[in-house]
Amino acid sequence: MSSHEPQETGPDLAQGVSVDAFGDNGLLQGHVDGEPVVLARVGDAIMAVGATCTHYGAPLAQGIIVGDTVRCPWHHACFSLRTGEAVGAPAFDPLARWKVERDGDRVTVHGKLPPEDGSAAGPAPGASAHPEKIVIVGGGAAGFAAAEMLRRRGYQGGLTMLSADVDAPYDRPNLSKDYLAGTAEEAWMPLRSDDFYAEHGIDLQLSTVVDRIDTDKRTVITGDGRVFGYDRLLLATGAEPIHLKIPGADRDHVFVLRSMADSRAIIDNIARAKSAVVLGAGFIGLEVAAALRSRGLDIHVVTQDSRPFEHILGPDLGNFIRSIHEEHGVVFHLDTTIGSISDKTVMLTNGRELAADIVIIGVGVRPRVELASSAGLAVDQGIMVNGYLETSVPGIFAAGDAARWHDIASDQSRRVEHWVVAARQGQVAAENMLGLHRPFASVPFFWSAHYDVTIRYTGYTRSWDAVEIEGSLADRDCTISYRLGGKIVAVASIGRDAQSLACEAAMGGETIGDQSASI
Repeated sequence: MSSHEPQETGPDLAQGVSVDAFGDNGLLQGHVDGEPVVLARVGDAIMAVGATCTHYGAPLAQGIIVGDTVRCPWHHACFSLRTGEAVGAPAFDPLARWKVERDGDRVTVHGKLPPEDGSAAGPAPGASAHPEKIVIVGGGAAGFAAAEMLRRRGYQGGLTMLSADVDAPYDRPNLSKDYLAGTAEEAWMPLRSDDFYAEHGIDLQLSTVVDRIDTDKRTVITGDGRVFGYDRLLLATGAEPIHLKIPGADRDHVFVLRSMADSRAIIDNIARAKSAVVLGAGFIGLEVAAALRSRGLDIHVVTQDSRPFEHILGPDLGNFIRSIHEEHGVVFHLDTTIGSISDKTVMLTNGRELAADIVIIGVGVRPRVELASSAGLAVDQGIMVNGYLETSVPGIFAAGDAARWHDIASDQSRRVEHWVVAARQGQVAAENMLGLHRPFASVPFFWSAHYDVTIRYTGYTRSWDAVEIEGSLADRDCTISYRLGGKIVAVASIGRDAQSLACEAAMGGETIGDQSASI
């Protein structure tokens, strides 16, 4: 999905440009025959690809070159400059490519090249014999990314996706952002059209709940008694919202937000609502608050914390985000929670009563591990997988919000609930189900939108020794570095997209242009 139309900016590359025209990042925005094109210089090689990210349409000229890839400045999608392939989620569609000719210091671009995104390739190099049947349990980011990558890598065996959701895989991050705010059409939400699954031989079974796994017979049994055999199995079961035992929480105007159906239900109730109470001041809770506030509702946010995000982003950034919401009319109720919910009000435990035509409970999620646990797989605050995303039972892999993987770089186990991480894990799990034995080494990344402010967060930590702010929060131009034991373990940024990308590359030990990345 693209939220921006391509613009014909920069020089006409068909007329030629000097190699001196490249920016410091090795990228140059231009156009050819009315199409936006970006030139990329990697050493002595110069390549030309489509100038806008195929995910949301970000200008790639504002990104960075890492090795022989270009990285999107908004959501960190990764594209091969040599083939155009989208090698790292959240983008899946390849970039167009053009022929480049160089005569001394003059570079000209013409003649669009055929795509080389791997969709027509045979078995991936180094792969062992392909399994005959693969079953994926889950229709979220990890499940979809795995199915798409399997076909992209030339897998031609049986491929079944079993999803409990009523909707085909969709853009989940938008549920609490533009879609809920009413600025993203429902037609934008599916990750692929219905035709995609049929054309690629993906047997997508919606509204299908898996009851159990028989690891001896290598079968998956659904709640309605159907049996699906597998040679490789991917558990992408995701996470589910935490439901609190609050009196009145079962009322019709009380919602959680995890699925497309949840978001639709909230939207359906907005027309007759004037006020909303959001329980929880995490990313989902405050994105919901911003979306509903943009629709004109009176918003109250209730949290047991003394400030939003303090345990994730620290006090300075937490206070800044709170101030943004307060500038837009959101009222915070800190160090308290909801004691009970009635038809039109909620009663807080501090004794205050709030008007509430709608109540949204957003206090976190828990991984869906019951299916794995009952099948005898190792489970510990998530489905345990090794560095290659394989579980304790050979042939069964796990990816996404439910997976707790061994991070090779830090030699620690971790589980994160990020859309980009889930999709990238699905891609790596797909390749490993085909025998590539590729370690999952992606640096965690997510973004969160609050009105006109977007925070990009790279890395992972739940504690730190020091927080360093470079730039100005007030000017919305800064990076916030979180150090543990003298090492930067995570970085949040506002208004510094290229620097966020550079931090991700540095944490992953990658090379930016011709230089090793460092932070």
